[in-house]
This record gives sequence, C-alpha cells and structure tokens, in this order.
Amino acid sequence: MTQPPTIPVHFILLPGFLLLDFAGPAEALRIANQHGGRFELHYCGPDAMPQSSLGMALDGVEALPGQLPPQGWVIIPGLAGAMAAQSAAAARQTVAWLQQLCPAGQPWPHGQLITICSAALLAGAAGLLDHRRCTTHHTLVEKLQQIAPNARVENDRVFVLDGEVASSAGITTGIDLALELIARQCGPQLALAVAREMVVWLRRDSATPQHSPFLAYRNHLHPAVHRVQDAISAEPARHWPLEAMASVACVSPRHLARLFRQHAGVSPLDYYQQIQLAQIEPLLTLRDWSLERIAEAGGFGSARDLRRVWQKQRTTPLRRPAETH
Repeated sequence: MTQPPTIPVHFILLPGFLLLDFAGPAEALRIANQHGGRFELHYCGPDAMPQSSLGMALDGVEALPGQLPPQGWVIIPGLAGAMAAQSAAAARQTVAWLQQLCPAGQPWPHGQLITICSAALLAGAAGLLDHRRCTTHHTLVEKLQQIAPNARVENDRVFVLDGEVASSAGITTGIDLALELIARQCGPQLALAVAREMVVWLRRDSATPQHSPFLAYRNHLHPAVHRVQDAISAEPARHWPLEAMASVACVSPRHLARLFRQHAGVSPLDYYQQIQLAQIEPLLTLRDWSLERIAEAGGFGSARDLRRVWQKQRTTPLRRPAETH
C-alpha cells in the first residue's frame, strides 16, 4: 500500500499568538501521525522566542523560511488583541513574507494556507484573500472587510475552505478546521480516529456541502449507533439497507431507526446518504470521470440515483467543472 506523502507544516508564530489557536491544530496533526498521517511540523516566526497570549514564551522558533516546498502547509494562529502593540512589527514582517511567497492576485503556490482567528487579517493585508471566500472571529469581520475589501467575508461560518486557502473563526474552531483538512489529506477514518482521541464528538460546521459529514452526528455516546456509523464510514460505497445496519448494531431495524433519531438526530438512511455524497464529492472535480463512474464509486445504482440523493440532501445544485461557467 502506497504511503501518503509527507506534508511539511509551518506554524507561523508571532508575539501574542493565541496558545489554543496553535496547540489545538498542532496536537490534531501530531495525533494524526500516530494513526498513519505524515505531517512534519515546523515552528517559525519573525521572533526566535515569541511570547504567547498566556505569557509563556516558546523557545526554538525558526526564522521565516525563504521558500516552501510545493506541498507545504502554512498555518498562522491568531493574535491576542491586548498584545497588538508588541505584535505590530512582527505582523508587518509576516505580511511582507506572505507577499514574497505569493504576490497579491496570484494563486497560492503551495499546498495550503490556513489562517486561524485574527490571522485572516494578515492574509487579507497581503492580498491573499482577494476574491476568495473566507472568515474570521465574529468580532473582526468588519475589520477584515475593511482590510480586504475584495474578499468575500462570511460572518456566520465556523470555517471556510476556498481552494488552497482556508480560514477559521478561531480558538476551538481551529481544531474543527484541522480535522477537516486531515480528513481531506488522509481520509475520513483517520480524521475520525484523531477526533476520538481528542474527545471531539461534536462536529461543528456551517451546514455547507464542503464540510465533511464523516465526523458529524457523533456527539453521542451510544455504542450501537457508533458501530453502525463506523461501519458505514469504513465502507461508504457498500450497499447499506437498514437490515444490514441493524445487524451491525445487533438490534432490530425499527429499534435502530429509533436509536439514530434519539442519539444522532438523523435517520440511518439520511446518515448513509450523506456519507455517500461526501465520498464522491472530491471525484466531481475530475473532468475525465463520467457521472456514471462517480456514482458507481459512491455505491449509487446510477447517475440518476446520485442526482436524486443529491437533490434530497443538499441545498445547492450538483455541478461538474464544465458546468461552473
């Protein structure tokens, strides 16, 4: 089995960085490595020993790199507002560094740019959010709109992914975003293992199709329902009639339907269909795959069945790359 590629991840730590903005995603990536992920963590910044929001200084921080590998990720935690004065010079240096990596108006040339909380202001000042969907902490939405007037700022989102640029509202939502990115890079099962180890049962999202339901509906402690959810997530392309789910749970089909409603807040069929759609959604961008082939990969009987389920579960039309113009 081919191992996934190693992803160099550079955390950019400025004076006043919010400790949880940094530690939450970093721990998620560290735990992912214990389950087969291949994330290589680096800690960089304008200062060699930046002081965190809690007053502790982090030693051994490397200088901002002159260049990044093509597949590298950049994660910038937010900054404590009370320490803005101490952060000003470092913020200007970081904005200039971002502009050096990617001139304004150009596509981000690396694997992923990830901003957490107020770090979106830095990316916005560098021109990297122009014409992109993005978000930040709800108290900073207006400021981000002023700094980046060409950005499409969404004020009611926990996190937003727009191509190779991702942003989150900050604090604990950095963990939500990290889990989503882990799921996309390493698969939903690995992300689910990370979420379990971190005891993150509630999968928060903005109810938009781009966010993975593999970690949704898990904020409960019922073992039979979890067994079914695990089984479906492990084989989303398999045919899962209610009887087969009930066999996994060791209960009757009628009782399983009641358990799902009570503990997961969704029917077994709706859960299964949402997992199916999450499975095939990345395939929709493949121009050389027909919709019939994609439907087969997701366990649908036909492209017509796929369209029917999509219309039922999603609020936006099913579109292929050729249909976006």
